[in-house]
Amino acid sequence: MKIVFATNNPNKLKEIKALVPDKIKIVSLIDIGCTEDIPETGDTLEDNAFQKANYVKDHYGYDCFADDTGLEVDALNGNPGVYSARYAGPNRNAEANMGKILSELDGNNHRKANFRTAIALILNGNKHLFEGKVEGEISTEKLGEKGFGYDPIFVPKNEKRSFAQMTLQEKGEVSHRGKAVKKLIEYLNHL
Repeated sequence: MKIVFATNNPNKLKEIKALVPDKIKIVSLIDIGCTEDIPETGDTLEDNAFQKANYVKDHYGYDCFADDTGLEVDALNGNPGVYSARYAGPNRNAEANMGKILSELDGNNHRKANFRTAIALILNGNKHLFEGKVEGEISTEKLGEKGFGYDPIFVPKNEKRSFAQMTLQEKGEVSHRGKAVKKLIEYLNHL
């Protein structure tokens, strides 16, 4: 089976490919000639995921899945949430995003947060949604060099390490995206 993953993020692509069995071939947007920045103007992660998947299906004709992920920090009223990629501004700067959160939480001991992923699948004319969530907390400083996005400041529950201190496989076992992808794979394996 061959399916498009609607992302331009090479880190997400690498993470997903590491989780998917060999019988499912993941094709990137670049592989199908899609170089435009697909709009993400929804009010929820689910809206954005479906917006991206619908864009690929409507403009390129391929069955596809897309994800959107948000970091939700309790002390920040659930922010950055759907605005996670652009929290510190429109340039999608991970360092600036992390800096803004660390600054906003400076001196605050209430650091509980969760990461949530919504995956929208369009396959054979049908739409499906798969979700994954992981509880944790925001560290007081960046920890580790691996991963991407907010990984250096997110420590999952029952862990001492941030996502950025874990291998790709370790992160995939406990992460929000890993949980959502497992549900997606389980569905695809039963077709």
